[in-house]
Amino acid sequence: MTFVQDALAKVLELGGPVVLLLLAVSVLTTALVLYKIWQYRSARVGQHKALASAIAAWDRGEREAALDKLSHSQSYLVPVMRLALSGTQDTMLAERADAEAEERFSQLERGLGTLDMVAQLAPLLGLFGTVIGMIEAFQKLQSAGASVDPSLLAGGIWVALLTTAAGLAVAMPTSLVLSWLTARMQRERVFANRALRTIFAPTAQTWPREPLQVAHGT
Repeated sequence: MTFVQDALAKVLELGGPVVLLLLAVSVLTTALVLYKIWQYRSARVGQHKALASAIAAWDRGEREAALDKLSHSQSYLVPVMRLALSGTQDTMLAERADAEAEERFSQLERGLGTLDMVAQLAPLLGLFGTVIGMIEAFQKLQSAGASVDPSLLAGGIWVALLTTAAGLAVAMPTSLVLSWLTARMQRERVFANRALRTIFAPTAQTWPREPLQVAHGT
């Protein structure tokens, strides 16, 4: 505990409260990123091989094969596809399936807004700290009067610019992770939209479209 307090005191002395704030933000951001990665892995985001096979079988008119493949999928989209496959071909059911899919997307996208806010505000916080540091440096320079020590000004500027570097160090990786997570969710939406459209308008429409009792899968 004493070690942590000493480290925080050194950070506060070197970079000021802004750097300390950015350090806290970086810790919280890292925790959020790790949680999102765990959440995506648990939901099997991007892992839709069995689900894609089920949709392809349904598109060919192989109903029983489609239902069997669906039961082997562990994707978070399985309940949505099960809902679509178990009903009749009508607009209301299609809208309900779309809404269910969006609900699941919304759950997976929680926290991305926070990452976006960090990516935008961290550089501004760093710049704010730099401005404050520059003001303090020039105040010291003014107080020195005629006996100006160039190292005094240089040291103040160095410490001030440290906050800008800290802000960029937090913002850049956060922006990269946010872009990666956003791109993954965009691909999920494309996949789900195509799958639902295939279910409600399959290529093989020669067979009747009666309501089915779909077995629950994993």
